[in-house]
Amino acid sequence: MQNKDQVLTKKDFVSDQDVRWCPGCGDYAILSQVQKIFPQLGIPKEQFLVVSGIGCSSRFPYYMDTFGFHSIHGRAPAFATGAKLSNPNLSVWIATGDGDAMSIGGNHLIHLLRRNIDVNILLFNNRIYGLTKGQYSPTSELGKVTKSTPMGSLDFPFNPPSLALGAQATFVARTIDTEQKHLGEVLKKANKHKGCSFIEIYQNCNIFNDRAFSELTDKESKLDNQLVLEDSMPMLFGVDNRRGIILEGSKLKVVDVNGEYSVDDILVHDESDKNLGMLLSEATYAPDLPTPLGIIYQEEKETYNSLMEKQISDSQLKNPNISVDELLHSANTWEIK
Repeated sequence: MQNKDQVLTKKDFVSDQDVRWCPGCGDYAILSQVQKIFPQLGIPKEQFLVVSGIGCSSRFPYYMDTFGFHSIHGRAPAFATGAKLSNPNLSVWIATGDGDAMSIGGNHLIHLLRRNIDVNILLFNNRIYGLTKGQYSPTSELGKVTKSTPMGSLDFPFNPPSLALGAQATFVARTIDTEQKHLGEVLKKANKHKGCSFIEIYQNCNIFNDRAFSELTDKESKLDNQLVLEDSMPMLFGVDNRRGIILEGSKLKVVDVNGEYSVDDILVHDESDKNLGMLLSEATYAPDLPTPLGIIYQEEKETYNSLMEKQISDSQLKNPNISVDELLHSANTWEIK
């Protein structure tokens, strides 16, 4: 139990386990930032729970000195749901991958999102199956050549933010493993959100899919390819913010600023605009648009766990002294002779 006067530091969240990811893996950067941010959230250490499924990212609970659960393939949302409903005071964080969440765990993920249970999902997206040595994943691009698709993948990829929005998620964001400051800010905002927070984290697998996001991470190209979103601010990007986004009809379009267009013409980001959020999420695979990073969409909506707590409380008020036996025989019972 944490002392009330104890000031937590990053070291308090570093476990005694040897980290067994490949040298250079992007997971290290994510782990480091989570360990750095957790002490800043004002939450007692014993109230953190990290849940994972199966995959490279799912070793996360071993490396966090918190309560943790390394569950089964794709089922982290189910375990996290049970934990949060059983103990509403827990700060629950799910570590999952593009294969774990988007394939075998797809149904669990969408129902967790639509129920708006107050947990945080960290989706490590490296667009490959790393743990099983380099097969294409649900987010691999069309034509991806891998060990399981030697002639190129024929699958059109899942777009995680679009899927989350379609499942009625109330907080959808994207960040990158190498953008440590940005990653930290997104984590803080997800923690403040009362509801299910979905964060897609682009993460480099330097063994089986190296430089998958190089256009977003290389110094020479990142400014022209990253659209860093800030609420109520114009969508500017590029060197010296010389480029911007406008809405032409129902589509986003890139224009040069200080030419035909000025800053006043540039589209202003509104985190509460779901239509805009969907347009931004669909920019992921658009060759003529930059990749949105930051809070794509969020809304305030009552959580499943708060509704359940209220339902239980109301029931207890109506029948304060009812026994288990009375409940079992209260309705829909038959006597067999």
